[in-house]
Amino acid sequence: MSNHAAWRQYAIVTGNYWAFTLTDGALRMLVVLHFHQLGYGALQIALLFLFYEVFGVVTNLVGGWLGARIGLNRTMNIGLALQVVALAMLAVPAAWLVVPWVMAAQALSGIAKDLNKMSAKSTIKLLVSDGGQGRLYRWIAALTGSKNALKGVGFFLGGALLALLGFRGSVVVLAGALALVWLGSLAWLHRGLGRASGKPRFREVLSSSRAINVLSAARLFLFGARDVWFVVALPVFLSSVLGWDHWRVGGFLAAWVIGYGVVQALAPGFVRGARGRQPGRGVAFAWAAALSVVPALIALGLSAGMQAQAVLLLGLGVFGVLFAANSALHSYLIVSHAREDGVSLDVGFYYMANAMGRLVGTLLSGWVYQRSGLVACLWVSGAFVAVAALLALWLPAAHEGPAPDAPPR
Repeated sequence: MSNHAAWRQYAIVTGNYWAFTLTDGALRMLVVLHFHQLGYGALQIALLFLFYEVFGVVTNLVGGWLGARIGLNRTMNIGLALQVVALAMLAVPAAWLVVPWVMAAQALSGIAKDLNKMSAKSTIKLLVSDGGQGRLYRWIAALTGSKNALKGVGFFLGGALLALLGFRGSVVVLAGALALVWLGSLAWLHRGLGRASGKPRFREVLSSSRAINVLSAARLFLFGARDVWFVVALPVFLSSVLGWDHWRVGGFLAAWVIGYGVVQALAPGFVRGARGRQPGRGVAFAWAAALSVVPALIALGLSAGMQAQAVLLLGLGVFGVLFAANSALHSYLIVSHAREDGVSLDVGFYYMANAMGRLVGTLLSGWVYQRSGLVACLWVSGAFVAVAALLALWLPAAHEGPAPDAPPR
């Protein structure tokens, strides 16, 4: 594929990913705020996302194999279509929005999200020429960072739409906009992209690579550490304890995720290996170890009776910067270590672990908060990141090479 064609496909994949992320972030905020407003408790809200996360685990495992067999363009377009259906399922009269129906819609959304993400991340590996590790790192960081920034915009969009149009009107608008993106993707995304040269067997979804397995385990604990306090506990705490309204909760979480995404996109500029080497296990351990301290410090500040709003705002800022650096580094390492022929198998297995971490974190976020409060969620978060840091030490050292921005040799 020529350089111009690669850039064009990168732009289409990124645009699809951006559009999907906007609807995904908005839908998450719509569900949390709408059902909290209806009187649902933190654990009940967390359970609404149970199938979203469970099916995300299954989808990443199966989706990587499917992408290798039928092509990443098809898996991405299937993901877009399923998200349109999931949104349309929620555009029903309020009396129909019972828990099983909402959980079913969230299940479809979870399948859609992880098909889309697996397809986007795998595609980048195929669009970068051999040896272009610097370019790969920058493209992965830009894709992931911009996606997370737009997820923040989606949080704000969800809060704003809920206030302006109500729940039903909001999901109708989101479904219509994403349907247009899906039609454009069907027309312009390259056919056959990412299809393996052979037909991989289903048992190949289980990775035999030490690097892939270690990174997957670390990713599980890293994202569990974020979601155990950020997904349910934090927005409910801001709303019920600090008395923030929907606009303020949505706007603050949006600003945090946007900032997090910007830092993630810039990570190749400051997350580097020593002495001109690209980042490896030592760098992954150091950044995760630094992150593990932050939730503990926030918990200590809240327990000591310090002003809760100030402690959370400062702590979230530091946590966001360090978490963004860790996430960008892990995203680069997994794509770099993945095989090229059938890349979606390794990437799908890795993001299966990512989805498992979100599932564990989401459930713990509701359960721990309801039983013990936000401080307990923060202690669990710190412990999870510490485990992720220790796992990074098991990565093979042989992968370390030239610095990400050095010309390929």
